[in-house]
Amino acid sequence: MAEIRTIAVIGAGIMGRGIAHVAALGGYRTILEDILPASLRRAEDEIRANLEKAVELGKVKKEQAEEAMRRLEFATSLEDAARQADMVIEAVPEEFDSKEEIFRLLDRICRPNTVLASNTSSLSITEIAAVTERPENVVGMHFFNPVHKMKLIEIIKAAKTDDASLQAAITVGRQMGKETVVIHEAPGFITSRINAMIGNEAFYMLEAGIASAEDIDKALKLGLNHPMGPFEMVDLVGLDTRLSILRYLHQTLGEKFRPAPLLEKYVADGRLGRKVGRGVFDYPEILKQRQEEDKKRSANVNR
Repeated sequence: MAEIRTIAVIGAGIMGRGIAHVAALGGYRTILEDILPASLRRAEDEIRANLEKAVELGKVKKEQAEEAMRRLEFATSLEDAARQADMVIEAVPEEFDSKEEIFRLLDRICRPNTVLASNTSSLSITEIAAVTERPENVVGMHFFNPVHKMKLIEIIKAAKTDDASLQAAITVGRQMGKETVVIHEAPGFITSRINAMIGNEAFYMLEAGIASAEDIDKALKLGLNHPMGPFEMVDLVGLDTRLSILRYLHQTLGEKFRPAPLLEKYVADGRLGRKVGRGVFDYPEILKQRQEEDKKRSANVNR
């Protein structure tokens, strides 16, 4: 197995910036790529702020945080990022077509032994790998939000993933400070499959008027010792992401995963969760911040 020294992370959204954070802190030269310079600036600011917070809390030494920021690089070209990498971790939104396109490009750009990983919470790694000429090098690495706090990575072995690529993903995960579990590919893996069912049932209960969203969350936290209620969780993950997962599970595993109509309605209404300031619950501060950012963008466009 080739040594992993440089990791490229494709996509600077919530998951991508979190993966870049733990990769750099884990000692890897890390290149975070996104076609939008503004996304990279936000990612850099957030990673720095999270590292500073970790230093304040005594979880990371100041020297470690500074070294992590020095290891972190940014690119607006997928080719510039990927051609230098020993491992590429794709972290774009949960849409098969987008991931397929990226893996076709990575197959052409990357060196022959580069490990190609997808951060997907439900999609088939075997199908993603099949668009490349190197399916043995493709593996799944399902991180959890917020990446710098959550301890688990699900490592998914696809139909043709070889032992070297699998072991590379496990080693990288542990170097990032994570626990890993290995899954022989199945729809939804472990956590997404179970969590999607719980969250979907919570929407059916809310729609039926059985209890309020607040009380459903409270019941699962206090009665079942869940750290977050199902609605707090879906607001954090994103209702659109959860709906996409459920649609895939419904297609592959059958009727028990049919998305609740209320979830479909919320997504159609733009209630996507914390990232937009409104999901099952409202987040006034986030909504206000987004509105101010929209005003600034409109003012710049009209100049």
